[in-house]
Amino acid sequence: MSFSLPFAIPALAHRSDLEPAAAFETRGAQALLVSLAICVSLGVVLRLIGRRHRGGPLYQKEAMAIVGLSWVLATVLGALPFYLSGTCIREDTPVTFIESMFESQSGFSTTGATILTDLESPASVPHCILFWRSWTHFLGGLGIVVLFVAILGQGSAGKAMMRAEMPGPTKEGSMPRMQHTALVFAAIYVGLNVVLTIIYKILGMSLFDALCHAFGTMATGGFSTYNASLGHFDSPAIEYTTIVFMILSGTNFTLLYLTLLGGPKRLLRDVEFRTYIGIIAVVTVGVIFFGIRANDHGFSSVGESIRYGLFQVVSILTTTGYGTADFDSWNNFSRGILLLLMFVGGCAGSTGGGLKVIRHILFYKILRLEIEKAHRPRVVRFLHVDGSTVEDPKLAHGIVVYFSMILAIFVFSWLSLITFEPNSTWGASERIAVEESARSADLRPRMRENTLDEKLLDSASAVAATLNNIGPGLGVVGATNNYAGFSQGAKLLFVWLMMLGRVEVFSVIVLVFPAFWRRV
Repeated sequence: MSFSLPFAIPALAHRSDLEPAAAFETRGAQALLVSLAICVSLGVVLRLIGRRHRGGPLYQKEAMAIVGLSWVLATVLGALPFYLSGTCIREDTPVTFIESMFESQSGFSTTGATILTDLESPASVPHCILFWRSWTHFLGGLGIVVLFVAILGQGSAGKAMMRAEMPGPTKEGSMPRMQHTALVFAAIYVGLNVVLTIIYKILGMSLFDALCHAFGTMATGGFSTYNASLGHFDSPAIEYTTIVFMILSGTNFTLLYLTLLGGPKRLLRDVEFRTYIGIIAVVTVGVIFFGIRANDHGFSSVGESIRYGLFQVVSILTTTGYGTADFDSWNNFSRGILLLLMFVGGCAGSTGGGLKVIRHILFYKILRLEIEKAHRPRVVRFLHVDGSTVEDPKLAHGIVVYFSMILAIFVFSWLSLITFEPNSTWGASERIAVEESARSADLRPRMRENTLDEKLLDSASAVAATLNNIGPGLGVVGATNNYAGFSQGAKLLFVWLMMLGRVEVFSVIVLVFPAFWRRV
C-alpha cells in the first residue's frame, strides 16, 4: 500500500492550460489517480491474504524473493500511468503495455532508456506523466526496497532485504545497523536532490525542469524533459554542475557519510574512489586527445573538448546517460572506450549501475594472484584491499561468479537479439529519427549507410546499455535515437535486462528456477 502514495505527487503536476491538449492532460492526471486506486486495492487484498501469516525470522531466500517480486510488481504498477493515459510512442501511436513496462522499468532501475520519441509534445506525453517518468528515477535511486526499509523500519527483516537489494559489496563494517544505514542513505540522497534542484533553478531552469533533471542526475538515471536531453539548455554552467553531482551520485554513499564525519581526506584514502576518479581522468584525456585528432564535432578547442568529453565520460561511467553531444558520431576509439565504460559503472553502494569499480579492483587482484600461483605454486598470498586482508574465502569465488554471470547473460541476450530481431528494425529506427528531427543542432539525427552492417554492434550496445543501466548506446540506440524501433519481444528482453542490472542479477534470476520455490 505504501507504493500507492507516490502516484499522488505527479498528479499535482497536471496542467489544464496546455491547449489544444488540455483533455489529454486531464486524462494523464486521471490515469495517475486510477493507478493509485489500483495500488491501494491491491495492497488491501494482499494485506488480507497475509493476515493469517504468523510471522517469523526472514531468511536470505525470503529476502531475495521479496526483493525480486517487489521489482516485478513495481514495474507492472509503474506502467499503469503510461498505459492508461494513452501516452504516445509517437504521434497518434499509443504505447502498448509492454512499452509502458519498458518505460516504467527504465525509470525505477534508473536506466534512462526510452521508447518515447517526442517528449516536448503535450499531445504525445502529458505534462504530469512526464513528471511521473522522472519521479520513478527518484524512487528507484536508492532502490524501492531500501527506501521502504528506511521509512517502515523492518528490523531484522529490513536487514535481510537490504543485503539482498544493495548493489555490490559495501562497507558494512562502518555502519552495522541496516535501518540506520538506510535512513542515512535516504537523508543524503534527498538532501543532494534538494541542493541540486536549487542550483538548477538559480542557473535558469524552471522548477519543473529543475526537479526532473535533479531526479535524473542524483539517481544516475538520465530521463530528461527534452528531446535533446541536457544538451537542450546548451549551458556550460549546467553541464559542469551536473558533472559534479553525477560524480557524487556514483560515489559510495557510506563513504560520503564518513566524509561528512571525518573530512575530505577520507575520500582520498579509499582505493575504490581513487580508482573511480582515475578512470574518469585517464579516459577523458584519451577521448579529448583522439577527439581533437579526428576533428570530431565539439572538439574544435581545448575548452569545448573538456566540456563535451568530460561530460560524456562521467555520464556513461556513472550510468546516468545524459547527452550533450552525439558521441556516436565520434571516432572509433572514443566510441569503443565509452562502450567498455558501460561495463565498469559507479562505486558500490551508490545509485550507479554497472559491475561497480570495486569488483574490477578485486577481479584484477584475484587474476594477479592466480597468475603468480601458476608459476609459484608454493607461494601463499592473501587478497588485500585498502590495506586490509580479505578474510572471507568466498569473496573471490563470488566476484568471479558474478563476472561470469554478467558475461553469460550478455552473450545470451546479444545472440537472441541478433537472431530474432527483424532486420526491418534498423530501417524503422532510422526513419523514426528523421521524422523526429526537430532537435538541437548538436543532437541532430543522422542517417547511416549500410545500417544492417551495424546490427552486431548495435545489438551488443543495446544489451550492454540496458544490462548496465546506462540508457543510450551506439547506433540505433545512440544519443540521437531511442528504443522505439525494436519489436515487442526485444523490449520485453530489455525490461528483464534492466531489472537484472539494477537488482544485481541473483534476486531476479532465482525467480525463474522451480527449485527456488520448493520448501526445504
